[in-house]
Amino acid sequence: MATGPRYRVPFRRRREGKTNYYKRRELLKADAPRLVARKTLNHNIAQIIDYAPQGDVTLASAHSIELRNKFGWKGHCGNTPAAYLTGYLCGLRALDRGIERAVLDIGLHRPVRGARVFAILKGALDAGLEVPHGEEVLPPEDRIRGEHIANLARQIREEDPEEYERRFSKYLERGLRPEELPEHFEEVKAKIEEEVGSGS
Repeated sequence: MATGPRYRVPFRRRREGKTNYYKRRELLKADAPRLVARKTLNHNIAQIIDYAPQGDVTLASAHSIELRNKFGWKGHCGNTPAAYLTGYLCGLRALDRGIERAVLDIGLHRPVRGARVFAILKGALDAGLEVPHGEEVLPPEDRIRGEHIANLARQIREEDPEEYERRFSKYLERGLRPEELPEHFEEVKAKIEEEVGSGS
């Protein structure tokens, strides 16, 4: 550890690699709530968070596990379609609370084109939330709908049925053939819009 009369101990969250305070300061200058997009191995999280001197305040949020528990999602909760639906759900809830504009906060995630954090952004945009962005970072529509997963499932099923059963066992256990994921995606999106978009 560095020592000396001019050394300053970094903030705890900076030491733990959880917060980049320079980026946080720049985001706060936007004078708008942040669309906080986070991903884990098995889940996606979207939140609308506003700054307050006593601590950040969460104005609206959505977690991918809600897709399964409340809207009947049978796919994986940590893939691109689930990320989009999580952002869509959060965006609708934000609009329902009178929030129309936000700035994207992806934290320490690397800004890779088409990444899940940008699928969350795309979902929020399609819900009607205004978020400054570049179109080139958003995932293409076929990946958002899960076409890549459906195509892979068809290919594996034809080449190796046992591998198909093994790789997509969780989908099959929940009663969803992975080839039908794009259609299931549209059904769940419509259900979210019906139940949340209507203001209920």
